Amino acid sequence: MSEVVINSKQALDNYIEELRDKWDKHKYLRITAKTGKQRTLTQNKCLHLFCENVAQEMDAAGFDFRRSLRADIDVPWNAALIKEYIWVAVQKAMTGKESTTEPTTKEYGEIYEVVSRHLGEKFGVHVPWPNKEELSRGD
Repeated sequence: MSEVVINSKQALDNYIEELRDKWDKHKYLRITAKTGKQRTLTQNKCLHLFCENVAQEMDAAGFDFRRSLRADIDVPWNAALIKEYIWVAVQKAMTGKESTTEPTTKEYGEIYEVVSRHLGEKFGVHVPWPNKEELSRGD
């Protein structure tokens, strides 16, 4: 059975009927249910633009990756490093979720707030979450 999104009473009723049919046929079911909306495509685009913007600000402020997190690596910040070593690290600590596809739309906002506060307090860098106009300029 593929992933099913239930977002209405009718969809729920249909799914329950499908489950009953499968139960009648197989007498054994394994089901995983997740609640909350997954992050949107817009949030995904914003995350990548945010990481790029943070990398530029960190480099402009003179904080290279080595001085900021790892003393044995001398490389400038880039979006991939921001995503992996800052965003995903905070995401894992807050939600236990490994992939950026897993947090809900609400969790995305909560993760951003923690990341933004950390960057501001530790490095004096503040990068706002991208808006739709910024996304359309990047396409």
